[in-house]
Amino acid sequence: MKKVLIICCLFIVNMAVAQKFKVTEGSFKNLKGIATYDLVFDYENLKVDKFDTEEDFLKDKMAKREEKGTDEDFKKSWFSDRADRYEPKFIESFNKRFKKGEISVDKNNTAANYIMHIKTTWIYPGYNVGVMRQPAKINATVTVYEKANPTNVLFKGDISKVLGNGAAGFDYNSGYRISEAYALLAKILTKNIK
Repeated sequence: MKKVLIICCLFIVNMAVAQKFKVTEGSFKNLKGIATYDLVFDYENLKVDKFDTEEDFLKDKMAKREEKGTDEDFKKSWFSDRADRYEPKFIESFNKRFKKGEISVDKNNTAANYIMHIKTTWIYPGYNVGVMRQPAKINATVTVYEKANPTNVLFKGDISKVLGNGAAGFDYNSGYRISEAYALLAKILTKNIK
């Protein structure tokens, strides 16, 4: 029993350490008083899992699906999940944490004077094959800067291995698992902003 307790404690500590922002410029304090952000998502030069490039990852996954004829479907959903799953999940998770709407984010928000730039640098899609599963993970850099003066960076920070999985193990779709990582990213970000 003692060993199980120690393992659980180490796991919780490891998760807490892995999911903190490493501030590289500015401070969360600089965001005080900002009520709305124009949200920009960036997937350029994204690395996936153990592959050097996203293109290498897609070649590998599509080759495995070619015989079944689902290779192009996989590629299409891989890219469409960004606008259909990841981004809406981030927005929903961020905005719901400010119940009175005191702070909000949205894409193409012309009323906002500040950009919140979410650059995804790495994705691990995870897996769920019923008897075994691994959560998705993402690494990202979040930068907040003035829209009229992009060199005026108020905050920039990196976060690693943000976990994404569904409740009760029903996360068989990689897009769903990854979207949950974006929801957790938003939760961690709002906690720091608050």
